[in-house]
Amino acid sequence: MVQIFFDWANFTMDLNFSPAAGDSSRSDLVAPWSEEPHVKCVEWLERAVGPIVAKASEYTDGHVVPPHRHSRAQMIYALSGVVTVTMPGERWMVPPDHALWVPAGTVHSVAASGHVSMRSIYVKPGAVADLPSRGRVVELTGLMRSLMLEAVNLPQCYEPASRAGLVMALILEEIPRLPVRPLGLPFPADPRMAALCHRFLDAPTTRTGIDDWAAALAMSRRTFTRAFRRETGLSLSEWRQQASLFAALPRLAGGESVTSVALDLGYDSSSAFSTMFKRMTGATPGRYLREAESVSAG
Repeated sequence: MVQIFFDWANFTMDLNFSPAAGDSSRSDLVAPWSEEPHVKCVEWLERAVGPIVAKASEYTDGHVVPPHRHSRAQMIYALSGVVTVTMPGERWMVPPDHALWVPAGTVHSVAASGHVSMRSIYVKPGAVADLPSRGRVVELTGLMRSLMLEAVNLPQCYEPASRAGLVMALILEEIPRLPVRPLGLPFPADPRMAALCHRFLDAPTTRTGIDDWAAALAMSRRTFTRAFRRETGLSLSEWRQQASLFAALPRLAGGESVTSVALDLGYDSSSAFSTMFKRMTGATPGRYLREAESVSAG
């Protein structure tokens, strides 16, 4: 899996675009091709009109879109491949059949594992009530998946009562209804604790426990447990399970067997790994991958 790290505390951008108030039929409102620099895409996005715009992108394995932000919220759908999105203090994985909600104005970068066919919708703040205010991974319903695939084929400018307008309005209604999945990975602010977390991501295993992590930081078990939950909002066990998913999903999507991945991650058996996987994603690895393949094929 692609791993990227940025100095978020010192990261700044000079993207002070504001939406143009000109003719909505201008040709420069056509979505740019994905090969163009991401800054041009942000410029296009800031000039776009209407509550929602949609864009299709294709990325090769290892491609990284550098940190950027825009005034609209973004929903990222990985039709194929696995997308990893990094935000300040957290990382999110977007496997097939899921989408990530990125709140408006949030600095984020995007990394591709495998060939990624991505669909995004961008929503103006206040376009509808109850839009998520924090990043989260959601499982796409069949309806929402179809709506997002259709949205990228619709004209950028449309009347509210037109077919395009009705499709976009239904997307807004469906966003708050999507089931949330625990595929985000918060990182501690404490640099020593964060270093342990990054080390685990490089070589995840079940064979080291709380006592090992606590000893590495010269803490008692109780002090470490409290500090880790305070820093991340999760217990170490919960965090490591989610981190294991980050390591496993790209490998499974790349064709590796469940048994091989499970043993490499330190699980005693594929069944133990499958139990954890189902608890985290709602499906066994086999069913999850079959459904993802059927979505990509469709």
